[in-house]
Amino acid sequence: MHIAVAGNIGSGKTTLTRLLSKHYNWKPHYEDVDDNPYLNDFYEDMQRWSFNLQIYFLNSRFNQIVEIRRTGDNIIQDRTIYEDARIFAPNLHDMGLMSTRDFNNYLSLFDLMCSLIQPPDLLIYLRANVPTLVHQIQKRGREYEKSIRIDYLQRLNERYEAWINSYNHDKLLIIEVDNLNFSEKPADLRTVINGIDAKIHGLF
Repeated sequence: MHIAVAGNIGSGKTTLTRLLSKHYNWKPHYEDVDDNPYLNDFYEDMQRWSFNLQIYFLNSRFNQIVEIRRTGDNIIQDRTIYEDARIFAPNLHDMGLMSTRDFNNYLSLFDLMCSLIQPPDLLIYLRANVPTLVHQIQKRGREYEKSIRIDYLQRLNERYEAWINSYNHDKLLIIEVDNLNFSEKPADLRTVINGIDAKIHGLF
C-alpha cells in the first residue's frame, strides 16, 4: 500500500511521516532535501535555478514511486510527484521565475511519467494557514529557508487548495493542522490515526 503526505512548506509532512511510519510499521520515503544539490542555489536565485530544482525533484519522486511499486511494501511518502507539477512549477512560471519554454518542457516530462505510474492509495493533505507555516519554518531553522517570503507561501497555499479541490484519484484525507500538535500531543496524533484508519479500512 502506498500512502502519501502532501502539504505546503512547514505544514508538518516529514514529522507526520515519521510518526505514522513508526505507528503502522510503514516504510518511510522522505523528500530529498538534505542531499539536494540545488536548494541553496534556488533560494539565492530562483529564476536561475527553478527549472533545475523542479527537474531534480521530479526525477527523485518518480524514482521513489517506481521503487514503491516494485517492492510491494507498505510505504508512506513525504510529498508527492503531483505537488511539483500542480503547485511549485506553475507557481514559479506565473511569478516569472521559470520561462514558458522550460515550463512546457517540464509538464511534458511530468505527463509522460504520470502515464507510467499509479496514484497513492491514500493521500493525506495537511492544511495550514500561513502563520502556522512561518512558525514551523522558523522553528526548524533551515538556513536556506530564511529567505522564503510570506506572499510566496500564500501563493502556494492557494494552489494547494485548488489542487485538492480537484483531486480525483483514490482516497483523500484532509487534516487541519493549525490547532494540532501531533509531534508533542498523543491525543492529536490519535485524532490523525483515527482519520487514517477510517479511510484505509478495506484497502488491505
